[in-house]
Amino acid sequence: MMNDLLYKWKECLKIIRDNLDDQSFEVWFKPITPISFDKNILTIEVPSQYYYEFIEEHFIDLLKKTIREVFGPGTRLSYKIKIINSGEASTSIKLPSNDKQAIYNPPVDIPPQILAGNGKAINPFIVPGIQKLKINSNLIETLNFENFVEGDCNRLARSAGLAIAQNPGKTSFNPFFIYSDSGLGKTHLTHAIGIEVKRLHPDKIVYYIQAQEFLNQLMDILKDKESSLNDFIYFHQMVDVLIVDDVHSFSNKLKTQDIFFQILNTLHQKNKQIILTADKAPSSLEGFEERILSRFKGGLTADLQVPDYETRIAIIHKKIERDGIEMPEEVIEYLASNITSNIRELEGILISLIANASFNQRPITIELASSLINQYIKHPKREISFEQIKEVVCKYYNITPNELVSKTRKREIVEARQLVMYLAKQYTKKSMEMIGKELGGRDHATVHYAIQAIKNLIETSKTFKANFEAIDKMLKS
Repeated sequence: MMNDLLYKWKECLKIIRDNLDDQSFEVWFKPITPISFDKNILTIEVPSQYYYEFIEEHFIDLLKKTIREVFGPGTRLSYKIKIINSGEASTSIKLPSNDKQAIYNPPVDIPPQILAGNGKAINPFIVPGIQKLKINSNLIETLNFENFVEGDCNRLARSAGLAIAQNPGKTSFNPFFIYSDSGLGKTHLTHAIGIEVKRLHPDKIVYYIQAQEFLNQLMDILKDKESSLNDFIYFHQMVDVLIVDDVHSFSNKLKTQDIFFQILNTLHQKNKQIILTADKAPSSLEGFEERILSRFKGGLTADLQVPDYETRIAIIHKKIERDGIEMPEEVIEYLASNITSNIRELEGILISLIANASFNQRPITIELASSLINQYIKHPKREISFEQIKEVVCKYYNITPNELVSKTRKREIVEARQLVMYLAKQYTKKSMEMIGKELGGRDHATVHYAIQAIKNLIETSKTFKANFEAIDKMLKS
């Protein structure tokens, strides 16, 4: 039986080698070992969780077609992944292959209006001469709801995402605008919604794209005289669920905003679902036309906040459970207590901790976790509040808080007020509108002018620069 398995696996490798470059074959397929073929399930051993995820993401079509050709049409795939437990010998976990077909989009017809006169498609996303277009969803299978830990920090957004997946485009959550600082799960949540839509509605066309990638594609279209801008717009208007990540990248890009606005309007009129993310709420985004901000605000806006201690504990448990790792509870609690800024940082340290313990055959301990935290994470700056800024500046300029927000145009008070605006923009998450409101109801333009004025003073006045550095040092001390 084993000889037959090895023979068939060698046949698989021959086919795979013919379809890949030498480097990809050597790196990703040569280390694989066939383990068993039982009840129509081929189990292969891969060196790590990363191998499993990479193969599933990049080579699964080729691998499944090959094993079904060699082992039989109904063959299913399973993985055995080597795992190093803390302080113990290596063990392994078994994982089935993901059902990637579930997130594929069905091919769509290419209408005649987006074909060139010679009958060839001129849309850059369409293979010339083909009358069917397959739009890649760009979704990542592991970023699903099962792996998205719910907590107070994300409950509203997660619940809304599930409701959207049930009935995309038909709820009042359209567009669905998610905002937060980096690393708090915006991308994960958007992928999870897209994957759930595909699970519940396989015929829906879901398309995820990073805003920067959208910009790059658009720039290529505008540079290429052979390409049609109308075709680019039409391509995005064909989808049922459009997900655009980090739309703050469109700031001050008016041509891009105009084109994006056309796409959003058409999708909204056709009851197609729009999902957007950014680092700020629509009302705080700068460099955007009012009409597109109005469209952003037209549905549900939800924020993702820094996860609390209990949620961080749950995230760690979910991650190590998925990867088949054993970790002392005291280490889990230590990580949750000491990595508080964002989820991405927490997961990054967790991966480093597991890898370090595995490669060096070391147990997972608090001491190891502490050394990695000190090595990879800069100690966060102490948070500086708006009230602290006002207090320090008032004390330095020897003025009262009431004078700071008054209408007086005395030079030293105006300078102090502008400095508070500048520092608040540097050290707090308040928008310009919020800063102006806190300082006597000034408008956005006044705050913007103040920030520029302080920048100029820092660059041109040695006396002011010295005062600024003294105040900045007081804030950080």
